[in-house]
Amino acid sequence: QVQLVESGGGLVQPGESLRLSCVASGFTFSDYRMSWYRQTAGKERELVAAFTSPGGRTKYADYTEGRFAISRDNAVNTLFLQMNSLKPEDTAVYFCHANGPWPDNNSNFWGQGTQVTVSS
Repeated sequence: QVQLVESGGGLVQPGESLRLSCVASGFTFSDYRMSWYRQTAGKERELVAAFTSPGGRTKYADYTEGRFAISRDNAVNTLFLQMNSLKPEDTAVYFCHANGPWPDNNSNFWGQGTQVTVSS
């Protein structure tokens, strides 16, 4: 059974940091492109950051402006998102996404999301 379980969200003040985690199970994590998306009410889900290949090439949404860093630890099947200098507009539900297996893209898995709220 495939599972992606996000954690690490919460309520923080502007300028603070959070580190999100996504623990994967039920598939070969190291063979998959892994990404973070986010969604706010009434808007489409948007890409935050991604590994475009299992080997480590990454891309980021422009709005992350160097504040966010995606990483992965294949030894423990976990994806991370370090978020620094958070802004109120970063408030959203953050989702973990898996696509693969490399080089194919036939399988897509989503986590249930973790809420991030940035407010003073």
